[in-house]
Amino acid sequence: MSEPAGLQGSTLPVLEKPPREEGPGGATGPADHRYWSARRVPAAIVAALLLVVAAAFLYDVVAVRAHRSAMAWRDGLARQLAERPLDDIWVLVGAGVAAALGLWLIVLAVTPGLRDILPMRRAHPDVRAGLHRDAAALVLRDRAMEVAGVQSVRVRAGRRRADVRALAHFRDLDDVHADLDAVLTDAIRGLGLVRPLALSVRVRRPGKKG
Repeated sequence: MSEPAGLQGSTLPVLEKPPREEGPGGATGPADHRYWSARRVPAAIVAALLLVVAAAFLYDVVAVRAHRSAMAWRDGLARQLAERPLDDIWVLVGAGVAAALGLWLIVLAVTPGLRDILPMRRAHPDVRAGLHRDAAALVLRDRAMEVAGVQSVRVRAGRRRADVRALAHFRDLDDVHADLDAVLTDAIRGLGLVRPLALSVRVRRPGKKG
């Protein structure tokens, strides 16, 4: 990412008050795991498709029960399913698409999502907090800019690691690197994350202009 310009509405820490969970031996205690996405868009798409398909089949069944002819698309579909062999290319393509969609839904169901939110340690058992990765990167960048000799810094905060790229316009590069390591290690500890980010720091001189 480029240098963060500031905290936006989506980069503020996330707070929620979850129900207390039963721990081992019946004790109550929170579990600090990743936040789960509500998956509203995929759920809405699946629900809409199921509604359309169910409504079409229901309308056709009611029409047949009312002694009307079945709709042409259902007759054609039934004929194609009855006549085409299982190794037909279109049958295989349709099966592949259906399998891919099913696998996609399973992946959505068993993975948390919300990869941009880093879970934080709980200071209170009834309150759970999360820090947006851009906010973490901004904090680390501000701390890095306090180190003497640092001209500019780019920070990319991932789920497990913070990559820091700094330009030093004076002082020895090894000294700047050592100071950045110390300052940023302390800054990461101060973020209060459940899993502190591993730190990767690179320092170089600015390129010559012209």
